[in-house]
Amino acid sequence: MDFRSVGSRIKKAREKMNLTQEELAALLDLSTTHISVIERGVKPPKLETFIRIANALNVSADYLLIDVVNNSSEGVANELAKAIEALPTKEREKVFAVIRLMTEQ
Repeated sequence: MDFRSVGSRIKKAREKMNLTQEELAALLDLSTTHISVIERGVKPPKLETFIRIANALNVSADYLLIDVVNNSSEGVANELAKAIEALPTKEREKVFAVIRLMTEQ
């Protein structure tokens, strides 16, 4: 398993919530060093810690594991939906048109 990839997603989710490592550590009753080690992929978190991190960052485990789980469709769908939602209306319409063309049978 690529722990660096998982750690990178944890870091990205933490930064998106405007939390420092210290603040996340305090929320989870962990040390800042422990959060740093997890984010750098040096050591994987225990399952219980992983779940607490996902809940604290308001993300799914699927999202955090998207790079390492073969069937992570929910995470991919959520990530695509967020990216499409952020587009200007005209660009969003173009994306939908392409998707419709690609999915016609």
